[in-house]
Amino acid sequence: MLDFDSCYRAVSARDPRFDGRFFTAVTSTGIYCRPICPARTPARRNVRFYRDAAAAEAAGFRPCKRCRPEACPGSAGWDFRGDLVRRALRLIDDGVVDEYGVRGLACRLAVTERHLHRLFVAELGAPPLAVARSRRLQLARRLLRETAMPVTDVAFAAGFGSVRQFNATLRETYGQTPSQLRGPRPADGSALELRLAVRPPFDAAGLLDFLAARAIPGVEEVGDGRYARTGPGPYRIELLPRDGHVLLRADAPDLRGVSRLVARCRRLLDLDADPQAVNEVLGGDRLLAPLVAVRPGLRVPGAFDGFEMAVRAVLGQQVSVAAARTLAGRLVARCGDPLPRPVGGLTHRFPAAEAVADADLSGLGLTGARERTLRELARAVASGKLDLDGGADPGETTRRLLDLPGVGPWTVAYVAMRALGDPDAFPAADLGLRNAVRNLTGDGSPADLRERAEGWRPWRAYAAMHLWASLAAPTSQRTLEKI
Repeated sequence: MLDFDSCYRAVSARDPRFDGRFFTAVTSTGIYCRPICPARTPARRNVRFYRDAAAAEAAGFRPCKRCRPEACPGSAGWDFRGDLVRRALRLIDDGVVDEYGVRGLACRLAVTERHLHRLFVAELGAPPLAVARSRRLQLARRLLRETAMPVTDVAFAAGFGSVRQFNATLRETYGQTPSQLRGPRPADGSALELRLAVRPPFDAAGLLDFLAARAIPGVEEVGDGRYARTGPGPYRIELLPRDGHVLLRADAPDLRGVSRLVARCRRLLDLDADPQAVNEVLGGDRLLAPLVAVRPGLRVPGAFDGFEMAVRAVLGQQVSVAAARTLAGRLVARCGDPLPRPVGGLTHRFPAAEAVADADLSGLGLTGARERTLRELARAVASGKLDLDGGADPGETTRRLLDLPGVGPWTVAYVAMRALGDPDAFPAADLGLRNAVRNLTGDGSPADLRERAEGWRPWRAYAAMHLWASLAAPTSQRTLEKI
């Protein structure tokens, strides 16, 4: 439940830490806004607070034209009490409702439509269909304002079934036609450009350093303050951190996949994280407090694709980061799909599970046991037995991963941390984590690490990132008081 007094104080102060965590609806104007809206703070008697934009729209409120609610950061999925709602939101962002409807969404989650409707109304104040509709509208308005895409292309890219439905929905919600919602059109309309909002603080440099050390040759490039990679289609994706946002660029994207592309990029950079909530817990720990002070905006890098991340985890078992990167590059060269035209160092798309399942993996430098693990992993994903895109039950996903030969607790925790977006995943057996604690305390035993980690819940994944980052810090920064 939203606490009225806390929300009203945040609105009065225009506190950016709460941007995207709730929305303010004003009964006297019929408008709903972000907490940071520059408009005059409304009187308390005229204010209603909603956790999701869809709930405000379902109550009859229209989005503000000044603060643009569709441009705010997202809410971290684990903010919700019900994990099923978190997984459903992830699938909605991936376009499942647009393609299969609410019935298809319920089937993916193995629940009835009625039960799913009840959970959404209880948690968000709006049913699944209204939430999916609101997401489509938000994306459509951003495409209209930030790109030069024709209106027809915007309609289908945002997930609408027809241009007529698109026009009618925009008039109903915004009271304007698509042409009236248009922003200044970019001079170059050949590439998609969107601003991805981020909740400050944001340690972009640390995030890029982490991704650079693990960049797969041919698939990823990191340098000059940017991250670039090949996408699921024949195009190149570029992410450039800027002041208060990340600029997403994509050449000739699949128009119907824009929503999923944006969701993947947001998860990759952990843009929906809530640093305030994380820092309140970890900053109160004597061991982690100095590390949090150095990197208050640290993120947990996610995954652009769940299968790709699981392969990285398997290749990284008991080898260095550099060695795992080399092995991944060899796998891509052997099984990846070459781009029609290489762009710089980007030459291949990461191989699909079907391509790895029956591939000849000899000569890549893998042991026979590791080859078997990769094949079994690929077959499980290709057959649909294993879902690594975050829509399946986490416990079931964990069990199915552990059933694979050569997959142990460290691999499962790493996959959960990065591919499934579990903020409390913690690879306790990781040697680097033990070394980091030993550097800071003199005791790096597994028992000591597990005991300390209990106090870091529910943000143990962020604690792991802080400890790994401390290993890369200059010696002068690591010479802290023994705790």
